[in-house]
Amino acid sequence: MLLYTDVLTDDELITDAFDLKLVDDIVYEVDAKWINFKEGDIDIGANPSAEEQEESVESSEQRVINVVHSNRLQSTTFDKKSYLSYLKEYMKNLADKLPDDRKDAFKTQASAYAKKIVANFKDFEFYTGENMNPEGMVILLNYRKEDDTPYFIFWKDGLKEVKL
Repeated sequence: MLLYTDVLTDDELITDAFDLKLVDDIVYEVDAKWINFKEGDIDIGANPSAEEQEESVESSEQRVINVVHSNRLQSTTFDKKSYLSYLKEYMKNLADKLPDDRKDAFKTQASAYAKKIVANFKDFEFYTGENMNPEGMVILLNYRKEDDTPYFIFWKDGLKEVKL
C-alpha cells in the first residue's frame, strides 16, 4: 500500500486505496463518493452487557465524502484573491523542492492548470491536510457535471510516495 504525503508538510493526504488518475501530467484526480458514517459505530464482535447497553451514547449518522473521512482532510475557505496569493507562494515553494530537470515543465504545466482553476473558481471547495498547515497543499473538490460525482484534485509534484 502507498501513502501519499505532502512534500512540504509531510501531512498524510491520500492513499492508493483510491484510484489516482493523472491529468495533464500535473495533477491527480481522485473520484470520491458519499458514504454514511456513524460516530462511535465500532463492531468488535462482543455482546455488550446490560450495564454497558445503558451507558451507550446515542450517536447520529453523518453523510461524508469517503476521501475526506478516510484521510482526515480539513475544510477551509478562500476568496479568489487569497487563493491566488496562496497558490503563487505554494508553487514557488514547491518548485524549489523539485529536481532541476522538472522545474521548467512544472512551471509551464502548473501555470496552465492554475488558469483552469481560476476560470472555474466558484465551482471548487478547498481542503487541507489534517494539521491544516498553511504551507501545505490545498486540495480542490469539484463535482462532475454529468453525474454529480465528487472528485478531488491533488498537485502531482506536491505528493511524496511512502510505502506502508
